[in-house]
Amino acid sequence: MAKPVFYYCPRTRADTVMWMNEELGGVCDIKLINLKAGEHKSPDFLTINPMGKVPALVHDGVNVTESAAICAYLADAFAEKGFAPALNDPQRGAYYRWMFYAPSCIEPMMLDKLGGVKRENAMSAGYGTEEDVLKSIDVMLSAGPYILGDTLSAADIVMGSLLNFAIMFGAIEKKGKIADYVDHMTARPAFAKTQEISANYAAELGL
Repeated sequence: MAKPVFYYCPRTRADTVMWMNEELGGVCDIKLINLKAGEHKSPDFLTINPMGKVPALVHDGVNVTESAAICAYLADAFAEKGFAPALNDPQRGAYYRWMFYAPSCIEPMMLDKLGGVKRENAMSAGYGTEEDVLKSIDVMLSAGPYILGDTLSAADIVMGSLLNFAIMFGAIEKKGKIADYVDHMTARPAFAKTQEISANYAAELGL
């Protein structure tokens, strides 16, 4: 099996996939995309992701975009690493649920809050309200220390990355279960390695 090619730019959502790659032991070949130089809008890259955004992954002729989808794909492609429940495991449902809750509900809520967007009709937003989101996160973290209880999964990489980002920018307050979870996740060696990689590549690209 050929190695996946991971199209990456530091200090973007692609850092979530870089974290996943590090957790898996560096299974991807890294292809740098310099957003500052406009490489994400080149004709070649647009054939991989017409959105002109990173991250993107190419593996055995398959193109995958969106951070959560790439993390889910890598977890299954390298199933022996143990980052996804088996297809017949009852936890597979919770794994999918929270993996995609992060970009589907938490991120839109966060962006609305940071952008000062006020929605008069909560039903017009897929996430409902900030209160709904925070209640759901509390439920999600009730099993602890990971989303699936004692088992770390790719869903934790996606969720841990986004919650850490939300706290950094003040969209979610760091307290209670969220604080404990983010501290636990960001203490992982692979997270520290990702931060180092991101900083080094940012310096190389002049970002």
